[in-house]
Amino acid sequence: MVRELDVECREVGLRDGIQIVKTFVPTQEKIRWIREEVAAGMPNMQVCSFVPPKLLPQFSDAIDVAKAALEQDGLWVSALTPNLRGAETALAVGVHEIDFMNSVSETHSQSNGRRSTAQALAEFKRVVALRDSLPEGKRFKLAGGFATSFGCSFEGHVPHKNVLKSVENFVKAGVDEVVIADTVGYGNPRDVKSLFKKVIDNFGDDVMVGAHFHDTRGLGLANVYAALEAGCRRFDASLAGLGGCPFAPNATGNIVMEDLVFLLEGAGLHTGIDVDKLLPIRDIITDNLPDEPLHGTYAKAGAPKGFPWASTNSTQE
Repeated sequence: MVRELDVECREVGLRDGIQIVKTFVPTQEKIRWIREEVAAGMPNMQVCSFVPPKLLPQFSDAIDVAKAALEQDGLWVSALTPNLRGAETALAVGVHEIDFMNSVSETHSQSNGRRSTAQALAEFKRVVALRDSLPEGKRFKLAGGFATSFGCSFEGHVPHKNVLKSVENFVKAGVDEVVIADTVGYGNPRDVKSLFKKVIDNFGDDVMVGAHFHDTRGLGLANVYAALEAGCRRFDASLAGLGGCPFAPNATGNIVMEDLVFLLEGAGLHTGIDVDKLLPIRDIITDNLPDEPLHGTYAKAGAPKGFPWASTNSTQE
């Protein structure tokens, strides 16, 4: 009998991790990354973004990568899209979940998505209509990502009321899940716990609430634990901490998946992931993106003797 997960991790390295990397990662290497993470127990991966290749050449092979991911038994496959056209492509491919791009900050929305927050909501409603036009058993899960939920490089601190209003608008429109994102690393544990509690208290009965943290200022894992204490049980991370935001120059990127799993397991939460099997997969990044720095402390130090793993597997007993 397969034990139910206490908390779910989602690998976003193949999307958020490489989206602004100029060197193209070969399609077969992306697929190898997916297969090896699945073998390590990764339950969920955001594998690409369906955007025009001229905007992000890294995703010119998005359809092939997504199709290969869907062939992996037990893997929940999601893809990011900024608009209805991308959602239609995602639907044709058959991904399980479509993640819609959205910014809480008006200035970030204009700079990153070239549209106002009102225009983003209107576009999201068109994606909702696409989902709702399908038979009940054929509908994809629809998630809304709320970038700059804690702060914006243009506007500074983002008030909680702005986040709650944005989430409310998407919940009313028909979103299935909301992902609260600290895009440029403005969050701190006190602020994170407070906002996640408000979001979960107000909307947790209607939608799943996930978290997406960057380690821009070294508080990524502390913020994870704060969100945990507020009731969040769904977290994004990237292998080796690959990635970053173009609006936070010189900053580190996503929280490190290996370190996240170690934290969660130490908290007594079953992730289903063998973190030691993740470590060799870092070589895929080294082989194909030799100029990209690899982050993470678990990869350097390993587990302390007698560490109480919550998940039981061949190397962690």
